[in-house]
Amino acid sequence: MTEAHHMHAPNDANAAYRISVDTGGTFTDAVVAHGPDIVAVGKAPTTPARLADGFRAAVERAAQQLDLELGELLAQTDRLVFGTTHAVNALVQRRTAKTALLVTEGFADILLFREGGRPDDLLFEYNVEYPDPYIPRGRTFEVAERVNAEGVVERALDDDDVAGTLRNLRERGIEAVAVSLLWSVLNPAHELRIGELIRQELPGVPYTLSHELLRIVREYRRASAAAIDASLKPLVQRSLADLAGDLRGWGYSGSILVGTSAGGCVPIEQAAERPVHLLKSGPAMAPVAGRTFVREEELGRDVIVCDTGGTTFDVGLIRDDEIVFTRDTWFGPVGIGELVATSSVDVRSIGAGGGSIAEVDAGGLLHVGPRSAGSDPGPACYGRGGVEPTVTDAAAVLGYLQPDHFLGGRMTLDVERAREAVTTIADRLGTTVTDAAQGILTLANEAMIDAITELTLNVGLDPRENVLVAGGGAAGLNIVPIAREMGIGRVLVPRAAGALSACGMQVADIAFEQSSSLIMRSGAFDRAAVNGVLDGLEAELDAFAREARGQGATWTKEFRCEAHYAGQVWDVDFRLPGDRIDDDQALEMVVEAFHGAHRRLFSFSDRENDVEFVNWIGRVSGRLPASANGRAGATAAAPEPAVVRPAWFDGVETRTPVYEDAALEPGAVVQGPAIVAGPTSTLVLDPDSAAVVTAADNFLVTVATGG
Repeated sequence: MTEAHHMHAPNDANAAYRISVDTGGTFTDAVVAHGPDIVAVGKAPTTPARLADGFRAAVERAAQQLDLELGELLAQTDRLVFGTTHAVNALVQRRTAKTALLVTEGFADILLFREGGRPDDLLFEYNVEYPDPYIPRGRTFEVAERVNAEGVVERALDDDDVAGTLRNLRERGIEAVAVSLLWSVLNPAHELRIGELIRQELPGVPYTLSHELLRIVREYRRASAAAIDASLKPLVQRSLADLAGDLRGWGYSGSILVGTSAGGCVPIEQAAERPVHLLKSGPAMAPVAGRTFVREEELGRDVIVCDTGGTTFDVGLIRDDEIVFTRDTWFGPVGIGELVATSSVDVRSIGAGGGSIAEVDAGGLLHVGPRSAGSDPGPACYGRGGVEPTVTDAAAVLGYLQPDHFLGGRMTLDVERAREAVTTIADRLGTTVTDAAQGILTLANEAMIDAITELTLNVGLDPRENVLVAGGGAAGLNIVPIAREMGIGRVLVPRAAGALSACGMQVADIAFEQSSSLIMRSGAFDRAAVNGVLDGLEAELDAFAREARGQGATWTKEFRCEAHYAGQVWDVDFRLPGDRIDDDQALEMVVEAFHGAHRRLFSFSDRENDVEFVNWIGRVSGRLPASANGRAGATAAAPEPAVVRPAWFDGVETRTPVYEDAALEPGAVVQGPAIVAGPTSTLVLDPDSAAVVTAADNFLVTVATGG
């Protein structure tokens, strides 16, 4: 996807605009596209007290670049996609609804016994407290019923008993209800009946039935996902309704879509029904954007995508041109946080961004993050009352940020305040202010390198074989030294890098996934039973596509499976070669697909062993019109810097040319040391790197790695 150099209204006045908005912890990004081009990017501080204010400000700034009022832009827009942080913020800060959990009698401790263990960095710390269940034991209620592992009702549901329990919940002021009964994935009749009773006894109280949300074997994962989903419903449904109301009030009448954890988007009405799918609403879109940019540049099929915002550093992977997904998403520390087992883009987030705060502990050691200055008060250099030193302040001290060109000149940085803040670190460490600033950036780099290592080297992938895509407002500050340390020689920095996740929403599909458990061994395979499950999944995918009609999407379906070798515990996800398994040859192809997936992950396959299939998964994707393409560019003349200023590299003060992003045409080459100042991000090139503006209008950085 390309971004116009000089923001102007497109030539085709009859075509509609498309807007995507990503609400981050520090900034809210708005991207306006028209046809294949990004024509405006707006960035405004996030307003935590009322997210719609930051949302509106970002879209207004994009509209100004097109010489339009907000209402005029919205009136000419037919699709708006946004990523919301409401769900994840509520989960992290425990601002969720007062929720009750209904479980099968005798299984009240599902959430207490949980799944997990001490995270790696606390493996030998024996004073780690056992985590509390997500829903307290006092709000967990047992229901007299039992379905066995064959789906046969052994004890019928007692309607009067359930109704009495629900009246008890009403008296307690319960705001949401999660229902997770044993083996409801095989026979959901009892959960469905409880849903009817909730509507009768607790009208208006939102609820989640586990078999509708996550139809898999493993009762803890189902109960955990249902509990989290139900607890988010009141808040998320209210915030989505408020935002939709605001948009209509501002004059927007087109479709409203919401980004999901699975790297797709869904109509706002369907998003409100399953808020657990919004927990990675923004971060999941960065790999979607990264894959699109790399495809456009034809740089390869293996990609590491980094998104550095003000609050977090997010990293995801593209393997063989496919986004890497996971069903092991933890919120909080791995093993002792909350497990959400729904499918999501595998994005690892750490508290290291432009707003991450640096401090020296009692032992004299420097730390950076995870605390963040956010957008209010923000880093000290923002001049909004912040006094604690951040990564952004360190970059300002080193001369990497242009005080009069931050956010395209809409914000002036106070470098003296940044120096004062970083001086507090220098004094504690007994060093110079520039050495302290360099130390802050180096420590932030190391945390980011660790996150990349966890996704690559720790699972046997060589990062040197990948191209690195860098996005986020703070991406360009330190991506070159990170790439050099990892041995990565090529870094793609999109022209709209500062709004990478919002760019991903411009090209994301409408997507929905549903799963169903049916345990089956390859040596005793019942094709009719499996095809029956696949028929049911396809019916649900078709129903979703019908509900999402009117978006002009082109729909495709795929089916996947989670399986393991007999005797193994954890599953491998792989794509089924076809839609159904109609004969022995089709079954052989499925078994072979599993062997291949297992071999790619673990470097071996066990062909003598039976394959045990566990969960069957269907995914439907609706490709929206106006996907990205490139634009031609001629070789540009040697660029002239806007100014030459001092900046520090490797402890040496260096006269450094500063180029304005808008002045660099396709073909332009910038040799480091240099700084490229854009309206939404800054790219810092050290002496052993260079950048060329590609024909598709992005920055391709080459890094000398010494390898």
